[in-house]
Amino acid sequence: MARPEKLFKILDSIDGRGYGAYREIGGRYDLGEFILFIDHVQADPFAAPSRIRVHVPAGVAGVPVEAIVDHTGRVAAGDFLARQLAESIKRHGRGIRGSGTSGLIEVDAPGQEILEATAVTIRPGGIVDARFYLGLPAKGRDITAGVLKKIVRTELPAIVQDALVHSRLDGDAFDRHVATARRQAAMRAALPGHGLVAFVENGSRLARRSPVDDGPLEGEHVVAFEAPADRTVTLELGDGDTATGLGIPTGVTLIVGGAFHGKSTLLRALERSVYDHVPGDGREGVVTDPTAFKVRAEDGRRVAGVDISGFLRELPFHNPTAFATDAASGATSQAASIVEAIAAGARTLLFDEDTSATNFLIRDRRMQRLVPADSEPIVPLVDRVRELYERLDTSTVLVAGGSGDYFDVADTVLRLDHYRVADATEAARAIAAEIPTGRETDAAPLSPDFGRRIVLLTSFGSREKPSKVRATGPRAITFGKRELDLGALEQLVDASQTTALAEALRIVRNDFADGHRTIEELAELVCTRIADEGLDCLTRRPTGGLATFRRVELCAALNRLRSLRVSRG
Repeated sequence: MARPEKLFKILDSIDGRGYGAYREIGGRYDLGEFILFIDHVQADPFAAPSRIRVHVPAGVAGVPVEAIVDHTGRVAAGDFLARQLAESIKRHGRGIRGSGTSGLIEVDAPGQEILEATAVTIRPGGIVDARFYLGLPAKGRDITAGVLKKIVRTELPAIVQDALVHSRLDGDAFDRHVATARRQAAMRAALPGHGLVAFVENGSRLARRSPVDDGPLEGEHVVAFEAPADRTVTLELGDGDTATGLGIPTGVTLIVGGAFHGKSTLLRALERSVYDHVPGDGREGVVTDPTAFKVRAEDGRRVAGVDISGFLRELPFHNPTAFATDAASGATSQAASIVEAIAAGARTLLFDEDTSATNFLIRDRRMQRLVPADSEPIVPLVDRVRELYERLDTSTVLVAGGSGDYFDVADTVLRLDHYRVADATEAARAIAAEIPTGRETDAAPLSPDFGRRIVLLTSFGSREKPSKVRATGPRAITFGKRELDLGALEQLVDASQTTALAEALRIVRNDFADGHRTIEELAELVCTRIADEGLDCLTRRPTGGLATFRRVELCAALNRLRSLRVSRG
């Protein structure tokens, strides 16, 4: 391992030369309190910044042992340090100084959720591994070595000491961050024992600042969540701790109420609470079945050989037991997404009437009379939602503002009024008895087996000339020459998850696709590798831009590949 003097000597020798000479500085350097790794040198000052790492020894970092004895604690500790690192860069970094990204120091900063990520990880024994992006300085395309020497000598040590040395941090805030994550993990683990798919603790603040700002809404008009007495549940969390609030049971749950009264706000809190939230977010008392999947209409998505016969009767030009199209309708896209999600292991499905196809949710009696079943191939969700639970053990939570026919099939009805929730189950049942819908269904029973869909090797192009795979947006991936649109996967909460999904698709293609495995089997192999080896197994070189995703999202990405080809097994 080289001393810093070697790095400075190299910099002196390449000062003023063409940018390509920066390749000479790659390697690792002992800077005393930490080790600097220069892993990847950018080719041009206008290219993506270079990738560097620092390792802070356990004796210097001083991360409390009790905080990192379990996976949840290590993830939360790394997440806390990543947030400190982002703030420290703002304080000590001087920003761009020269051409392109010259002098820019960045880290992949987390959002409101606590995700396992590669930006900062705590290694066995307490070593802190932090990963940066650094724009190597230049004037035009000529190296300005003096600026980089100042960054290495002054800015980087200040950033590291200020963010990654525990004695310099707010110890109480660190402990609270780890404890909050562990508490949410305990709450989520308690759900099955209470027969619940979700839980919202009293006092939670669910409203967000805006559709583009996921931070908590502040002010006197914010309504703290309070569970109705007859739906209040207390979870035992261990060590004398408890959580009291609304328990949403397995089965079919309907969330109703007028517009702008909090229905979708509650659902959004549930869909994002498959992950832990940071202290002060307002949703750190909300937990959801970790397999829960949000289903929405996706006009134009590709569907490859999915058995949607439970939702689609026979058609002249389509086989509903192996439905395929390059441009699904809203209804057929939701039908396919349900089947795909259940096959991927989802045991709770989330729907919002606002983002669903109306003809998929409901067909009332009047429409049934005007357009008889032999003229309407779609079997609406209202005729299947009970079977999803009773035959497939898959629960549903549905936000509805205009579909009262669901009163007949719901186990639980929650009514939102000015962000306050009440149990309206008995009232809904009384209305259903008083005002019968007159609906009829002649749909055949739902099959509990949707069959195997084996991924053909032609889905991934030539092995000799593999297509490039890369994330191109928060929910967009380029696979070869085709775009993979993941915009409908609303539970992807961080762009780094999409980056990790892109790398996972590459692993599927390169390592596991053999023409004999199903989508779900391929996804399971990738997720098992990640569980065994960590997120770093996805990339050839260390990078700080990856965050964890769920198996159901990897299956969803594979299912949306425009090049996907399957055979029925």
